[in-house]
Amino acid sequence: MDYRNLGASGLKVPALSFGAGTFGGSGPLFGAWGNSDATEARRLVDICLEAGVNLFDTADVYSNGASEQVLGAAIKGRRDAVLISTKTSLPMGDGPSDAGSSRSRLIKVVEDALKRLGTDYIDLLQLHAFDAATPIEEVLSTLDSLVRAGKLRYVGVSNFSGWQAMKSLGLADRYGYPRYVAHQVYYSLIGRDYEWELMPLGLDQGVGALVWSPLGWGRLTGKIRRGEKLPEKSRLHDTASFGPPVEDEHLYRVVDALDVIAEETGKTVPQIAINWLLQRPTVASVIIGARNEEQLRQNLGAVGWSLTAEQMEKLDTASEITAPYPYFPYRRQEGFARLNPPAV
Repeated sequence: MDYRNLGASGLKVPALSFGAGTFGGSGPLFGAWGNSDATEARRLVDICLEAGVNLFDTADVYSNGASEQVLGAAIKGRRDAVLISTKTSLPMGDGPSDAGSSRSRLIKVVEDALKRLGTDYIDLLQLHAFDAATPIEEVLSTLDSLVRAGKLRYVGVSNFSGWQAMKSLGLADRYGYPRYVAHQVYYSLIGRDYEWELMPLGLDQGVGALVWSPLGWGRLTGKIRRGEKLPEKSRLHDTASFGPPVEDEHLYRVVDALDVIAEETGKTVPQIAINWLLQRPTVASVIIGARNEEQLRQNLGAVGWSLTAEQMEKLDTASEITAPYPYFPYRRQEGFARLNPPAV
């Protein structure tokens, strides 16, 4: 397993990490992902550690805390061998204090997460969404106190816009608060919006990307192809509306290119899609999910080899879309690109 620094921090993370959203799954979204109990989860953790995958990502909102609880049971007795990443800020109830990143809520949710995980510290806490109702200074000062108390090692964000992340980093620098070193983002061959603004920000500010849904919300599994019906057992039947949208022709164009490269390399479509991500700027770790051992072992096959420059270019071309304003001039006009060349 390849290990990379997480952004500008000294924390080494594996190129592949494991997403525990399938642990304890319940409800229309997480139940469709999977529902591994503690015994099944322990076996998946065993396989990950054997392969060098020691970073496990979860969130308090995943099945209302059940994911954290099952993960805690699965790593019991080997806390020092793993890195735990969890997230908070999204609603956990209907009450006025059940959502957001206020001081009172952050202190409480961190304590709750520690209990569910069965640990006294979290390696990486990420804010799952930007809380526009809470001053950024309040958020950062609270995270600072939790880091100083030893309950958090590093802090990051997820699903922030460029200005939200940059304003937070600027205020952290001004007041000496911990900087966000990670941004957990959606990025895939059928969803490259991350490249327009967040990737250049990550390069400039030392913020590493932890990639969620690298297979485009289950669309790049190799089971969806031009002219064929959606497989009967696909979770997209129940969860497509939750995930990022994609036009059919764009998806099929990418899948066609993946099929060609699969024939050339002998690798599976998911392995190729993940390997492409691992060669992109700022990507520190790609979060893989698995409902069972077979899926996990297949995804682990995405490392230990590299796509050629020609194959990368083929995938780049197939997956490219026109950037939105104000980004497209920098990609389409030489004068703009000369002043501010694209990150990729």
